[in-house]
Amino acid sequence: MEETRDILVLQASYTNAVHAEAICYVLNGYAEDPMGGGQSLPPEVLLHLPEELAKRPHAFSVLAFVNGEPAGLVNCFEGFSTFACRPLVNVHDVVVMKPFRGLGLSQKMLQKVEDIARQRGCCKITLEVLEGNAIAQASYTRFGFAPGMFDPAHGRMLFWTKPL
Repeated sequence: MEETRDILVLQASYTNAVHAEAICYVLNGYAEDPMGGGQSLPPEVLLHLPEELAKRPHAFSVLAFVNGEPAGLVNCFEGFSTFACRPLVNVHDVVVMKPFRGLGLSQKMLQKVEDIARQRGCCKITLEVLEGNAIAQASYTRFGFAPGMFDPAHGRMLFWTKPL
């Protein structure tokens, strides 16, 4: 007999202690995963992350709980499309903890992100994904994401960083 799973997906409140703890727990789980870099986040980051996110009015997070346990997280930041002259949402982190993979949590969380983006009048949702992360790419494709629509003659979009 299959176990019944109670799935709850919600927009996190950074000042809610349960939500704040869940954000740090799941994000650290992602950081420890090979797709997240394979190392725990520094304690200082985990200590201050929810309060720092709360200071940013264009940040929001979506959490998934399964039977009351933190199971998934999507961190987002509102940006602005100059070409559309409208806001957009950039998905910064998508995480489903290993024990909860295969339950459709990423689709449920992305739907909540889309609902929030529509409420904010956003023109699109953007994200970056590692080229070698076929599972995430399949999930994003299933949800309706596609690689950036630019002239292929100019090559693929690259994601560059400059540490400060």
